[in-house]
Amino acid sequence: MQISQVERQQLTLWYLLHHSFTAYNRLIQYFGDAHAAIQPNAVDIWRQLKLHANHIERLQHFHTAPDPSDLDRILQQVEQYTDHILFKGQAHYPAQLAPYDDSPPILFVQGNADVLHQPQIAMVGSRSPSPHGAQIAYDFAHFFAEKNYVVSSGLALGIDAACHHGAIQKGQSIAVIGTGLDQCYPAAHQSLWQSIIAQGGAIISEFLPNTPPAKPNFPRRNRIISGLSLSTVVVEAGLESGSLITAKKAADQGKQVFAIPGHIYSQYHQGCHQLIRDGATLVDHPLQVIEDLNMFGHLPSIVPPSGAALSAKPALKKSNDQSTAPQTENVEIPEHLNVLYQQLDWIGISIDELAIRLNQNIIDLNVALVELELLGLCKQHGGRYLRC
Repeated sequence: MQISQVERQQLTLWYLLHHSFTAYNRLIQYFGDAHAAIQPNAVDIWRQLKLHANHIERLQHFHTAPDPSDLDRILQQVEQYTDHILFKGQAHYPAQLAPYDDSPPILFVQGNADVLHQPQIAMVGSRSPSPHGAQIAYDFAHFFAEKNYVVSSGLALGIDAACHHGAIQKGQSIAVIGTGLDQCYPAAHQSLWQSIIAQGGAIISEFLPNTPPAKPNFPRRNRIISGLSLSTVVVEAGLESGSLITAKKAADQGKQVFAIPGHIYSQYHQGCHQLIRDGATLVDHPLQVIEDLNMFGHLPSIVPPSGAALSAKPALKKSNDQSTAPQTENVEIPEHLNVLYQQLDWIGISIDELAIRLNQNIIDLNVALVELELLGLCKQHGGRYLRC
C-alpha cells in the first residue's frame, strides 16, 4: 500500500507520541489535524496541554536533531506489512469502536478489513488451559462461526489459539495483537496467522512496526478485542488471568460478559466463577450466547437446528507450528468401549477409580483405554484419563 501525505503526518504524530491515544486525541482536538500538531511552533502548546515530558522531548528532537532514517524505516514497514490503515473518524473505521474515548486513533490491518464490520463475539481465556478448556474453546468458536459470527481473540497460546482454530474451520476470525504487524508473537503461531488471513479474517494492531511484545501491550489490546465484539466469552481463567481484564473492559463498555463454569476445585476456572459471582452470565452451550444476543433485535436472525448440541470432536493435537490444531473427523465409539467412554469426562479420572466404578480389573481397563486413545477418544494427562 502507498501512504499519502496526510496519512504520513498522522503516523508521524502517532510515532512521536509512542502510541499514547490520550495525548493523540488531546492534540487533534486542539489543533484540528496532525499537520499542525507536529510543527516546531507546537512545542509550547504541547507543554500547555501537559503532555508527558518524553513526548515533548521527542518533538523537539524531531525538529532540532532529526534522524529521519528511523521514521522512514517504520513507514516503509507499514507499507510492506499493512494492507489497510483505518483512521478514527473515517468511513472505514469500525463503527463499534468509535464511541469509546480510549479507542485506537489508528488501526493497522493485514487481511480483510471488511470483516471488522461483521458481528463479532470475543473469546478469551488462559494461556495454559486444561485439555477440557481447549476443547470447549474450539467447540464454541466452531459453533459461532457456523452461525456466521466472527470470532475475535488475541492470538496467544492456549485458549486464544483454540478459538482461532475452531472459527476458521467454518468462518472468519480476527486476531488483535500486541506488537506491530511486522512480527508474529508467539512465533509458533505464524501458520495460524496465515490461516486466519487465508480464510478471510484479519490480523489487526494499533502498534507501529518495530513494537516489541512488551508486557503492557497485551492488557492494552484487550479493550480492542472487547470493543469490536457484541459480547465477550471467558472460557477458562484463573484468578490472575489477563482474561479478566478483557471481561472487565467489556463490562465497562456495556457489553454482556459470559463465563463458562467448571469444577469447583479447578484452578483453571476460579476466574470464571468469580466473574459469575460478579454478574457475568453462566453458559454451558454456545447457543445460549447467541440467544441472548438475539434478544436485542439488531442482530441477524439465526435459527438453530432442532435439538442443536455440541458435536463430539476428537482431541486437539499439536501441529508442526506447536499451536493447538484440532482433528476434525468424527469417530464412532465401538459398542464394547461405550460404557468405559461414558465414565470419562474432561476433568480426568484415575484407572483405579475406573476399576472400582466398572468392577473391572486394571489389565482389561488398560487394554480398553489404549483402544480409546488410538481412536482419539481419550487421552492421559497427569496420570488421569480424560475424554477427548
